[in-house]
Amino acid sequence: MDRRQPYDAVLIISFGGPEGPEDVRPFLANVVRGKPIPPHRLEQVVDHYMLFGGVSPLPAVTRRQADLLHARLRTDGLDLPVYVGMRYWKPLVADTLREMARAGVRRAIGLIAAPHHSHASCTQYKQSVREARQTLANQGLHDIDVSYVDSWFDHPAFIRANAANIRRAINQLDEPLRKRARIVFTAHSIPIAMADACRYREQLAASIAAVMREVGPYDSALVYQSRTGRPQDPWLEPDVCDYLKAERQRGLETVVLAPIGFVIDHIEVLYDLDVQAGELCEELRLPMVRARTLNDDPAFIDMMADLVRRTWDRGREAIPLPIVGTRREC
Repeated sequence: MDRRQPYDAVLIISFGGPEGPEDVRPFLANVVRGKPIPPHRLEQVVDHYMLFGGVSPLPAVTRRQADLLHARLRTDGLDLPVYVGMRYWKPLVADTLREMARAGVRRAIGLIAAPHHSHASCTQYKQSVREARQTLANQGLHDIDVSYVDSWFDHPAFIRANAANIRRAINQLDEPLRKRARIVFTAHSIPIAMADACRYREQLAASIAAVMREVGPYDSALVYQSRTGRPQDPWLEPDVCDYLKAERQRGLETVVLAPIGFVIDHIEVLYDLDVQAGELCEELRLPMVRARTLNDDPAFIDMMADLVRRTWDRGREAIPLPIVGTRREC
């Protein structure tokens, strides 16, 4: 290996999403395959996507992130192509790795677009990469080693960018309400059994504590959203809407919803918070604003570049092994 060039490319691994009405059902079929999702619940989710024309912002924003990351790295003297592979929709991870192999890539830096580790948000994405690598072998193509960046739930740029978005949201409130706002952080709910086997809640708590140190002396809480699965299965609670109802009765005056567990304003954020929670707050006469997710915020792109650079520097010191683990991975 040429130690001056330990990696050939960057691979951003994301969830995926439909880019038109015809994509919605096939996309959701990929998401729920093998999961005990009641049919009526699936139809509800179809309706949620159709409210937005069947288009999720996630693919387009992820491509912008990739383009901006490539430009940022090139500015720093690291001219690496940046590829995008999706777990549940086009371009699927297997298709992207095939493209990378045909382009001659043999060693890549992997960045999973989820800040907090769980089986659903970390392990399954790595499994998609492992399966894609096996597909390469089955098709007679060469393997691609993937070394993952460190965890970034507490990266200073991630914290600062979220804090800045929350401060901007607070400033949208009528001035008399600003000091009385409660910052309600949201993250995707997962089964309790899954949560007990990983550091998801611990990392969420660490992110929130760091963000609140930047934001200042406001009350805060962590709630969950977007749960799926059978109603009888225990998942992380409280649900964001249940929390808002209960706390309004206890005197909650105004709220800033901050989706700390998401990095893109995709459908689960747009529907569950802007539509569902938004309508509830109107019904409760509870003033609410929602902080933006990071999307293609320059600070977030800087963070991605920093993570890639750190992995690159490690790679120059030692030959990377396939699917390299670090002390902070799942």
